[in-house]
Amino acid sequence: MERNYGWVVVAAGALITCVAMGAMFALPVYLQPIAAETGWSRAGISAAMTIGFVSMGVCGFGWGTLSDRIGARPVVIAAAILLCGGLILASFAQHLVVFQLAYGVLVGASGGAFFAPIMAATVGWFDRHRSLAVSLVSIGTGVAPMVMTPFATVLIETLGWRTAMAATALGAVVLLVPAALFIRRPPEAAAAPLPAAGAAAVPAAPPSRIGAALRTPQFAVLALTFFLCCAAHSGPIFHTVSYAMICGATPLAAASIYSVEGFAGLIGRVAFGLMGDRFGARRVIVGGLVLQAVGIYTYVHVSELSEFYLLAAVLGMAYGGVMPLYAVLARDYFDQRVMGAVLGAATMVSAIGMAFGPVGGGWLYDHFGSYYWLYVASAGVGIAAAAMALAFPPARRTGSGPEGTPQPA
Repeated sequence: MERNYGWVVVAAGALITCVAMGAMFALPVYLQPIAAETGWSRAGISAAMTIGFVSMGVCGFGWGTLSDRIGARPVVIAAAILLCGGLILASFAQHLVVFQLAYGVLVGASGGAFFAPIMAATVGWFDRHRSLAVSLVSIGTGVAPMVMTPFATVLIETLGWRTAMAATALGAVVLLVPAALFIRRPPEAAAAPLPAAGAAAVPAAPPSRIGAALRTPQFAVLALTFFLCCAAHSGPIFHTVSYAMICGATPLAAASIYSVEGFAGLIGRVAFGLMGDRFGARRVIVGGLVLQAVGIYTYVHVSELSEFYLLAAVLGMAYGGVMPLYAVLARDYFDQRVMGAVLGAATMVSAIGMAFGPVGGGWLYDHFGSYYWLYVASAGVGIAAAAMALAFPPARRTGSGPEGTPQPA
């Protein structure tokens, strides 16, 4: 049972990421109802998501480092409570600044605890099937648009956006706290504490101190690729619902584009995970980033709902499949004992990239009256991400062991 417990962590992590990320990233379907009721600008409302990405990134590093010390379980429980509080405060906001602070700072800060700590715990449980394991955890993020976004849309139409947001907050904390109890520290991390500051390094071993790990070229390439990848797709993801409604889609039909994207992301995560185990994560990431850039550019040529669905399938498969594999690359280069900090730092950099998309897309629309330049610029950034991914050095080899059992590098 102990040897196979990694799959329990995978299942719990998938549920947690579904509920938490679904609650946080449902803001696009709130955009028009909030603007219609309050008169706030699209750019101003979108800025809450931008602040959220920055807060998620900064706090993600702290959450990740903390999880290296105390484990992912208490980190996730604390973040679940923070997520609930932030959403409830945002639902009562009467001023744009209050909404931006509640949603951006509090909800965003909680979001940083649902990637690095859980992914760090997951990769520590696996040597074989590592790419598949982290991809299955991230399936929760893919399921979220299929479940949380339509659910939020129905709640908004029935109860209004304020009550819908508060109800989502309460439902999220009820599901997240029990699921977090199933997250255990991987044996390697639990058995070996971080070395003291003056301890001698082992030759040819991956960096086992946070400072040394973050100064390596491997981390620089990992973080920059992650940054460009997220900068490319954040704007299109956030503004596609509004763009589809401008093209004539109903609110529910436009929101269903996320469901298609999420379903495609499920397929992409499994397919890319299997390919990552077979061909190497680096090669699969490069191919996925090229596909993502092409898909983003194609948005400038779509206007019918069926076209939105088709493109959502391609784009969802691409970015959904790529995102989990960054954790696999990190484990190839760095010691398990600093994995939370490394993934947290990479997430912090990527969140800065994510922050440009929502507010940048809102500004471009407000300024030009069109989303054309958002998609053109985002596609260019996507090509840059693929080029950066080519700079990844060869991964160090790990010994093979039984499934679910981490092996020393």
